[in-house]
Amino acid sequence: MKLTSIIVEDEETSRDILRNYLKKYCPNVTVLGEASNVDEALVLIRNNDLDLVFLDVEMPYGNAFDLLDKVGDINFETIFVTAYNHYAIDALNAHASYYLMKPISIDQLIKAVDYVTEIKTKEEALQNQVLIPKTNSVNGKITIPHLDGFEVIDTSEILYCKADDNYTEIYLNNNKKKVVSKTLKHFEDILSESGFARVHKSYLVNISHVIKYVKGKGGSVVLNTGKEIMVSASKKSELLSYFK
Repeated sequence: MKLTSIIVEDEETSRDILRNYLKKYCPNVTVLGEASNVDEALVLIRNNDLDLVFLDVEMPYGNAFDLLDKVGDINFETIFVTAYNHYAIDALNAHASYYLMKPISIDQLIKAVDYVTEIKTKEEALQNQVLIPKTNSVNGKITIPHLDGFEVIDTSEILYCKADDNYTEIYLNNNKKKVVSKTLKHFEDILSESGFARVHKSYLVNISHVIKYVKGKGGSVVLNTGKEIMVSASKKSELLSYFK
């Protein structure tokens, strides 16, 4: 799959090295432009349909995180390139796809590009089409405790589960909602083999009811009821693995 990209780096030598490495070792990456600071990068991002941004952390008049804040709704993957490893946690919090240390290792660069290529290939295949889960809906059942006993629910009837502190709200396809004094992690553990995916820290979704994926920083899934649920960037790859 071809990837469109830009390089955001204030050092000309570093830009030259990365551009040449990409040309030689990652021929599926097309570099549409280069920027040496936040303002130049912002113009390139807004004027191009990008799959990937190679982003240095330290730049004149701001840094990588300032740039991402200004971009807002991000629909490209980011590979951080920096000489300073103390930015790793910040990069993870900014949902970087990969974190490369300078001097750039060719093997690590190839690995990073392959990782983004895999994500984008799956994302493109899912965009604007009805989704076909790899796992068939399992006609299992779970029990929900009540003061006087318990209620049995077919897992196929569950659309999604939403965290509410130590409680979980279970939304069913008959427009009913159940509130249970169990954490979302509890339901993630018991439903993981029944075609449910944790797409966000607050949401567990029944894959059988997903009909569409919408691209974005993490993107979102649309259920067959029309309900749209945000996907966190850290969960996107896991979600895409459920589909052909």
